[in-house]
Amino acid sequence: MAIIHHTWVKPTKLELLTDWLPTRPWYRGGPAAPVLTKSGGFRLDDPEGEVGIEIMVVTDTSTPEPTAYLVPLTYRSAPLEGAEHALVGAMEHGVLGKRWAYDGCHDPVLAAELLSLIEGRARAQAQSIDDTPDHEVIRSYTGCPFTLDGFTPEPADDREGTRLPTPGGTILQVHRVLHPVPEHPPLRPEGALGHVARGWQDPRGNPLAAVFATLRTA
Repeated sequence: MAIIHHTWVKPTKLELLTDWLPTRPWYRGGPAAPVLTKSGGFRLDDPEGEVGIEIMVVTDTSTPEPTAYLVPLTYRSAPLEGAEHALVGAMEHGVLGKRWAYDGCHDPVLAAELLSLIEGRARAQAQSIDDTPDHEVIRSYTGCPFTLDGFTPEPADDREGTRLPTPGGTILQVHRVLHPVPEHPPLRPEGALGHVARGWQDPRGNPLAAVFATLRTA
C-alpha cells in the first residue's frame, strides 16, 4: 500500500512537467511554455513498496483549446539504471528526501502494474488518499493471462502517444493526448482486447472522460 505524504516537493511535479512536456513528440502546444493544472488521475501500488506510481492527468491552458495529457510517472529513491532518456527530473520531497521522477511508460514497475490492472490482478488506488480504491477507474481484458516475470518494456513514443509491446504479442497504446468521449464510463474501443479509462475535470470543473490505454493485437 502506497502512503500519500501531504508535504512539500521542490520543484513541484507541474514545474518539472512544464519543461519536459514540450520535448515529447505527442505534445500539441505551441512555442510558448505550457500552463499546466493537475486535473485528475489515480495511483497503483508497487508490490515491493519501493516505487511510487502515479497515472496523472494534466491540462495545458496555454492554447486556445485546453489539451489534457496523460502522464504516467514513477518516483524512485535512486536513479533507474539505463533510463536516463526517461528522466523527467529530480525533486526534493519533504519526507522522503531526493526523488527521481521518470516517464512511467519506460519504467518496468509501472508497465507491469498497468498490465496487471488491465488483467484485473491489480487495483487502482485513489490519487491523494491512503489505502482507498479508485472505483472510477474502468478496465477490461479478454485475453490470456500475462506472463510478467522478467518483463522489460521497450516502448516507442510518436505523435499519437506511446506504444508498449507486451508479453503475448500484444501492443498497449497509451493515449497521451486525451480525447473526451460522450459515454461514461468510456467503452472498450472496437477490436481491442482490453482498455483502461477514467474521468477527470477540465479547468472549469466540468467532468470529462476518455480511454487512457488500449490493448490490441500486434
